[in-house]
Amino acid sequence: MDDDVILSVVAGSRAYTDGSDTDRRGVFVAPTSAFWRLDKPATHRDGPLPEQFSWEVERFCRLALDANPTVLECLWSPLVEVITPTGRRLRDLREAFLSERAHRSFAGYAETQLRRLDPGRPNWKQAMHMIRLLLSGLHLVRHGEPLVGMQAHRERLLAVRRGEVPWDSLIAWRAALSAELAAEPGVLPAQPDRERVEEFLVRVREENLPGRG
Repeated sequence: MDDDVILSVVAGSRAYTDGSDTDRRGVFVAPTSAFWRLDKPATHRDGPLPEQFSWEVERFCRLALDANPTVLECLWSPLVEVITPTGRRLRDLREAFLSERAHRSFAGYAETQLRRLDPGRPNWKQAMHMIRLLLSGLHLVRHGEPLVGMQAHRERLLAVRRGEVPWDSLIAWRAALSAELAAEPGVLPAQPDRERVEEFLVRVREENLPGRG
């Protein structure tokens, strides 16, 4: 694991349904001095492990403020493989990222998944992720955190993944969840706490100045 990683978690099917995939998502911090150059540090990277993807901390914060489902779920995944004190501060800040934008974000990502599905030859893994997104988003707007434990839905989700759920039943389930999400007033604030997030980011940059740390 790279020594600039502050947080690495297992996400995707392994975290939600005990499936076969081990998708790792993480956050790294580029040296502050790297931003002084014309060529800026990478905002994300793949690896070094298979199915591993990480964001630079500023990019991660921006995506979380926009209620990106994958990024938000990283902050609640119970399968934490790496966490530094800075990563712990980021996890402790997770409620500051939440806002009513989650209604639109989770519904939009699920809609994108639906458009990519071919009714004649569905990608059932993708179909499962579509339903999982809606379940997670609905729980988030109702309770203030994404649904991490999918135990109540596990067997039905895995049946979708195995292609055992008829297409019409899948679409009906998706439509019902989408309607619930659209109608749910929810408990989330209208806007995220951008000031707290910015204070965190400024502190991270200060801690990674040359000669600091």
